[in-house]
Amino acid sequence: MGLMSASSAWANTSKFTYWALTGLDDWTGAKTYSAPEVYACDYSAKSERMTDANGIEFTSRQTIYTEFSGAKQGDMVLIGTHTGDPITAKASEVRSVLRSADTFDGLADDFEVIT
Repeated sequence: MGLMSASSAWANTSKFTYWALTGLDDWTGAKTYSAPEVYACDYSAKSERMTDANGIEFTSRQTIYTEFSGAKQGDMVLIGTHTGDPITAKASEVRSVLRSADTFDGLADDFEVIT
């Protein structure tokens, strides 16, 4: 993840587990995911009407605030540190990712990962 800004080190005291969508199983057609990775975050549960990158409206369930820049629509996330697959862990699908500047330190942009 690189050098964490001072403001993120202060604010992002929780962890979330991330599974990248890697494709579809050739036999079953089921979605496949990478091994779990854990990153620093802060989070909030808020329900608001949003639009994803494809223009589809949805109601958000949770927003994860992080400097992790790799999340994309279709990946899976879950607050806390988890092992195994995202389906068994009951992770949520990433619906939207918003990027903001690191206004205070200028070291790494901030991201809102929205499920």
